[in-house]
Amino acid sequence: MARDLYSRRPEPETAYDLYARGCSLLRDGHPHQAAMLLGRAKLLEPEKASIREALGRALFAAGRAARARREFAKAVQLQPTDDYAHFALALACERTGQRDRARGHVKLAVAMRPGVEDYERVLARLDRAS
Repeated sequence: MARDLYSRRPEPETAYDLYARGCSLLRDGHPHQAAMLLGRAKLLEPEKASIREALGRALFAAGRAARARREFAKAVQLQPTDDYAHFALALACERTGQRDRARGHVKLAVAMRPGVEDYERVLARLDRAS
């Protein structure tokens, strides 16, 4: 009986389990830990835009804007109609000095979802900076 308790292998984690735990950590203000779990989820499901977007958010919050930009770019490639992915990519581009690219993506986000104050505020800021 004791041997069964200690020799049993743990159930493998699914991409969804890792994604859910990573998003929870991100919501609770732990972007570094979230990025670790979401990175593991990405290895299991590299073509999932939702995982790429969440990983991008975690990396951005952890101060790793260049890596976040790559994840958001992949999310946009996988799901080109996702307005938030375009917006997040715009923020990461702005943070890494790619203002023209940022302006293009935030304009797309505004066109896809008019009336979102955050999108419009970032577009106005980028327009003023040019």
